[in-house]
Amino acid sequence: MDPATVIDLATPLGPARVTATGPADGVRGTLVLGHGAGGGIGSADLVGVTTSAAAAGWRVLRVEQPWRVAGQRIAPAPPRLDEGWRAVMTGLRDAGCLAGPLVLGGRSAGARVACRSAVEQGAAGVLCLAFPLYPPGRPEKSRAVELTAVPVALGVVQGERDAFGRPEEVAAALSGHPGASVYAVPGDHALGRDVDVVAAASLDWLVGVAG
Repeated sequence: MDPATVIDLATPLGPARVTATGPADGVRGTLVLGHGAGGGIGSADLVGVTTSAAAAGWRVLRVEQPWRVAGQRIAPAPPRLDEGWRAVMTGLRDAGCLAGPLVLGGRSAGARVACRSAVEQGAAGVLCLAFPLYPPGRPEKSRAVELTAVPVALGVVQGERDAFGRPEEVAAALSGHPGASVYAVPGDHALGRDVDVVAAASLDWLVGVAG
């Protein structure tokens, strides 16, 4: 695999597109990242984490889900997101793209997909950027069960002013959950205020997983 490669993969929902960044050999591990419901793989936090992780020897695969490739504006329901993700992971595995410890992750809705698929995909860890703990203003609609169901190392990088759940709320939901780390960073749900801090927190957590 070249240091930067674009791979098109067939799924039952239409083609998905994967952008691979990082070393072809001597890979420290593979980080597969999904995007959020309102944006693609070019979001500032995903790009920042990709650049930092790739420089540290990780192969980073950013997955553009079929609905984004098709130019649709609204993400499908979670079961359909999971279906597309599952097909992408199968394609990546069959193509020999996964090397070393496998970490699944993503921002917002992509982080939820990663949590839900961690066991099935045999992930060594899950990295959540701006996990949407609840819809804004609706804390009673908690999605904490998706976090607490992750049985492997879990890292959550959360903006201090995130309307979908502040870092202390995420930490409270994960209280007593082994292997969970929450990083509070400046900014809101977009995680765009200080991308370098987001990337540094993510890399700090990844180093622990690889170790």
